[in-house]
Amino acid sequence: MQKIFNRLISRGPGRENARARLALATFATFTVALAGCSSPGPQSEFRDPLEPQNRAVHSFNKTMDRALVRPASQVYGTVVPEPAKRGVINFADNLSMPNRFLNNMLQLDIEGAAITTLRFMSNTLFGLGGILDVASEMGLPDEDTDFGETLHSWKVGEGPYVEVPLYGPNTARGAVGLAVDILMLDPLRQVLPKRSDSYRTTVWALDKFGERHRYTILIDDVLYNSSDSYVTERSYYLQSRRFELSKELTEADLEDPYAQ
Repeated sequence: MQKIFNRLISRGPGRENARARLALATFATFTVALAGCSSPGPQSEFRDPLEPQNRAVHSFNKTMDRALVRPASQVYGTVVPEPAKRGVINFADNLSMPNRFLNNMLQLDIEGAAITTLRFMSNTLFGLGGILDVASEMGLPDEDTDFGETLHSWKVGEGPYVEVPLYGPNTARGAVGLAVDILMLDPLRQVLPKRSDSYRTTVWALDKFGERHRYTILIDDVLYNSSDSYVTERSYYLQSRRFELSKELTEADLEDPYAQ
């Protein structure tokens, strides 16, 4: 685990690195389509009063990954040509831009909102609806955000650790943010025809298959090559997410849960 943490953090900020650091948290998110707010302590501390329930959900999610997600992602990653996979990533990313814009505004990040708007307009108009990422070539950075980060910017504490069925590791704050992003902060759902929902869901699902395939080694190490995958996943996710939000994770925080 120490080597994994060091490798990911040494890559610095950026959307692909954010995907790597949070890939574990999204290893089964595509199956959604198919199927307390106290302040946190130091980086090495966490609250897990729901561990028995979380372990049960973790076991279910791990079974889903072993039986469905991982095999399907391997087929997708092997069969689909790389340009097509890249197009899916770009298109799914472009669909998320209106949501990111709203979260940027709620965070009072005017620069981020402006860049997000320019990325969406550039890729939609000149990138075949977002299949091509011309915005990055124009020097517009691709930075992800969500309502969980918005709550963090409002000084809402992360709350206890929770494992969400069919989604994976999270916190109480993150779970609320996930629900808000899906149910309330999706402008495209309001303006596009209802029949487009199935197409958007398909693109999103394929994107998650691609993520699971790209980070097979990382996710397999956590889920299948550790003596307690629940503890390893919890430690990895919390440290990764805290770094993503605060950028303050240090070498002292990169502790192997099995070092004792």
